[in-house]
Amino acid sequence: MSIRLSAAGIAAVFTSIALVSSGVAQAQELRLSHQWSTKDVRHKVAQIVADEVAAADVGLEIKIFPSKSLFKPREQYKPLSRGQLDMTVFPLAYAGGQRPEFNLTLMPGLVKNHDHAARLNESAFMGEIEKLMAEDDVMVLVHGYLAGGFAGKDKCVTSPDDVKGLQMRAAGKAFEQMLAGAGASIASMASSEIYNAMQTGVLQGANTSSSSFVSYRIYEQVKCYTPASDVALWFMYQPLLMNKSTYDQLSKEQQDALSAGAAKAEAYYLDEAKKQDSEAAKVFEENGVEVKNMTPEEFAAWREIAKGTSYKQFLEQVPNGQALLDMALEVE
Repeated sequence: MSIRLSAAGIAAVFTSIALVSSGVAQAQELRLSHQWSTKDVRHKVAQIVADEVAAADVGLEIKIFPSKSLFKPREQYKPLSRGQLDMTVFPLAYAGGQRPEFNLTLMPGLVKNHDHAARLNESAFMGEIEKLMAEDDVMVLVHGYLAGGFAGKDKCVTSPDDVKGLQMRAAGKAFEQMLAGAGASIASMASSEIYNAMQTGVLQGANTSSSSFVSYRIYEQVKCYTPASDVALWFMYQPLLMNKSTYDQLSKEQQDALSAGAAKAEAYYLDEAKKQDSEAAKVFEENGVEVKNMTPEEFAAWREIAKGTSYKQFLEQVPNGQALLDMALEVE
């Protein structure tokens, strides 16, 4: 039997051969999941890596699934460690139930400001955290911390004395423990519920991220705002993570493209995190809210309370916790 191909058919065959030989047809797709909208800084961090990898033309594509469209926010670490997910931008403390050591990445007073956070990312402390992740077949591509502050309905909240007798909302269990230790009553709720709780008198004060303070218009309900400035209590480590086995199976060129994209994304992340804090303070100021920075002395007073509450409970739960905590506190 003879087979006849048209000119178009012959061209298609040669095109297919050329694509396969060039690697285009065999481009590998990585799936990246996160919980935020496409306007969020954490999505933009992921997009920078994806764009840089695409531009490198190394047969690798990163497909981003934003807005918790692939996995629920707190349920991404396990599928990542099992290779069911390739990459995620993830608040590491969400995995504190599996690895209680990770709770140190959302601990009051452990990080002073963004430059301090950047030094922590390069420290022996973070090296130990990364070793624990490696045991779960997880690695860090992009380090990043985001900060937050306090808001008071009727007065400023900068020192421990300011919260005595107040009904407060805190971002994370460790912060609830610290605030309770300072004499506040705790009302647990999502940051999206702060506005109504303040409006109805359920809350007199709140602690959350800079971006949440703005996006939920908390400035409409408070008299005073304490931003993340030279010092801040609330910092949360939210890196871009990758399954280590997936990374190890990539070619040298693909790994290099990921590393180059990650370096660019990390610099952007640090810069934008600082901008979010200053822009939040500006929004509150423009809306007639008093803006009062925390002093280093007030920060130190909070840390002392945290040592007797949040840190103490952490050490009771984690056998090797003291060594890890000391490593973090040694970073100046």
